[in-house]
Amino acid sequence: MSVRRVMGIETELGITSTQLDPAGQPVTPMVLSGQLVRAYAAGAPTGAALPSGAGWDYADETPLRDARGFEMARALAHRSQLTDVEDPTIATSVLSNGARFYVDHAHPEYSSPEVTGPLQAVRYDRAGELVARRATATLAEQGLDVRLYKNNVDGKGASYGTHENYLVPRSVPFDRLAELLIPFLVARPVIAGAGRVGIGQASEQPGFQLSQRADYLEAEVGLETTLRRPIVNTRDEPHATPHLHRRLHVIVGDATLADVTTYLALGSLSAVLRVIETHPHLLQGLRPAHPVAAARAISHDPTLRATVPLADGRSLTGLDLVEAHLQAVETAAASDHPAWASEDGGGDRDDRDGTPAVLSRWREVLDVLRRDPAEAADRVEWVAKLGLLRRFADRSGADWGDPRLAAMDIQWHDLDPQRGLAQRLRAAGQLERLVDDEQIGAAVVQPPEDTRAWFRGECVRRYGPSGGVRGASWDSVVLLDDAGRSRRVRLAEPTGGTRERTQDLLDRHTDAASLLTEIATEDV
Repeated sequence: MSVRRVMGIETELGITSTQLDPAGQPVTPMVLSGQLVRAYAAGAPTGAALPSGAGWDYADETPLRDARGFEMARALAHRSQLTDVEDPTIATSVLSNGARFYVDHAHPEYSSPEVTGPLQAVRYDRAGELVARRATATLAEQGLDVRLYKNNVDGKGASYGTHENYLVPRSVPFDRLAELLIPFLVARPVIAGAGRVGIGQASEQPGFQLSQRADYLEAEVGLETTLRRPIVNTRDEPHATPHLHRRLHVIVGDATLADVTTYLALGSLSAVLRVIETHPHLLQGLRPAHPVAAARAISHDPTLRATVPLADGRSLTGLDLVEAHLQAVETAAASDHPAWASEDGGGDRDDRDGTPAVLSRWREVLDVLRRDPAEAADRVEWVAKLGLLRRFADRSGADWGDPRLAAMDIQWHDLDPQRGLAQRLRAAGQLERLVDDEQIGAAVVQPPEDTRAWFRGECVRRYGPSGGVRGASWDSVVLLDDAGRSRRVRLAEPTGGTRERTQDLLDRHTDAASLLTEIATEDV
């Protein structure tokens, strides 16, 4: 338990190309994204990905259900919210590692498989980068030059998401969850921001800030993800047994390329969620008086000295707020509450996925940031980016309004190892790595062993090449029986379908139709 819980990351990638359509016009991002997803599915090793036309199972998608107890009318919803409508023109593929690679709002998106710890999350997030690079390599073999950027803004007003998902007990009141989570989400960019050149949604003012997403926040709580973006998203789509679980859908985070930053983003938030679940009183009194304004004020100050007023009349810096949350976590972890009991390894877990390791790294990074933020450049992404840009500015005489700095900001996020600035720093050892190339390569094709992603991914690997898998979703796999009929296998519990529970079952059946004779299914 503790910081371990079911979690995952969804990342929409920026995409560009010089490719022209038959009419001589630039190919649209949606078309490019579809080409990319289909290229990966076509070029992946046998059993590594379903064909892009295999389909996604939309049966349990409920994008308009609100955690506050109501459901938005479809007539009132923005079309970007209607993610439960199957569109045969949109490419999607389910991968043998349990992930989904598809087109979402004119962006290619990699949605990682469910994992149970922050280090696993880093590993499968990095695997998504490799999936995307391999797709571009396949397109390059066809003469198509496509560039991908793991960022959240284009510098001209557009923003696209990196969404985190955390499984929390349904018994925790949503009002409490939202109220106590807002202060941490406002301040978390101090340790988890990717950094950004420009202030304002369209970079109206020169400057540098910690977060890619802060200027796009417009509400404290809400259902939307692409407009009127809230700090706390209220979508009630658990992808799990509904009366037991809630899926917290976090839309305010940055896409990050520094391992420690990604690790801390998920590890710290999971720990704060555990405090909300077990010791909520420890987080009282931290709410900013004006959370949206506070998020922007903290993001706009790379000196970490700006203060924001709290509802109780005090004023704290973003660093103070993050440290206050760490202190609450440390106090809760020292308690005798069973949710903070010692953690044993198992499956493909690593000790660094445990509470002691996360808290130790969190404390270490905060201490370094207090002493001198520049010293955290190998661990905190916004610090690393700021240092690189400042060195260039010092050499060239550029100021924050110089377009060369804005271009370098975009280049930081380029996934091409030869062009991407973060990729090059990582390769040079200037960004600390928590997972190596061998682990990442394995995660591209192998699912995590301790969640239902293992069953999903193994079905793709074992039965996909013969056409036995019709589609999948987070809580189902659709297989074809011996009469060619689609049968849905439910996977309601995220910690079900593990290797331990299902490997022997799968080993007994060489095809999907045979497997269906031994497990319960429902009509599709």
